[in-house]
Amino acid sequence: MATTAGELSALVSELGLDKQNQATLGRILAHGNLKYAEEGSDGRLHAQIRIPIDELVWDPSILVMPHSGDLELEIFNDDQNTHCALLPSNGDRQFVWLPVQSRATASLNLDGPGYYWFSSPIGNDEGRGMVGAIVVLGDVPEQARLDRPAQPRP
Repeated sequence: MATTAGELSALVSELGLDKQNQATLGRILAHGNLKYAEEGSDGRLHAQIRIPIDELVWDPSILVMPHSGDLELEIFNDDQNTHCALLPSNGDRQFVWLPVQSRATASLNLDGPGYYWFSSPIGNDEGRGMVGAIVVLGDVPEQARLDRPAQPRP
């Protein structure tokens, strides 16, 4: 299902991605879509990301996890150029090589809410590289909260 620019802006706003610290995450990324990871019967989240031919973007470039945990990510390089994926994961970032017309998988663990950036840092990719975000929804556990005043909620 295709998402129009207006629908995508509404989704980004609905999730509050255009409000955090007055930043405009949803407008910074040259995005190819926004998609929610799906929870499987095994309790793990699953999602797919593609690199469309000749677009130099991730699709989706904003992936939303409804909660923290394990994510099985399947990545397709449909482009005519080699790319890679530098992905966030607790403990260490993961690097996945993506030759032309290839498919790869990555098992990530993101154990807290927040924005996690991923990219394709090889080559120039039109001077900016390909950048995406995994947004993990939820609240920070009580034991990890800072001693500061309550923050506004979207």
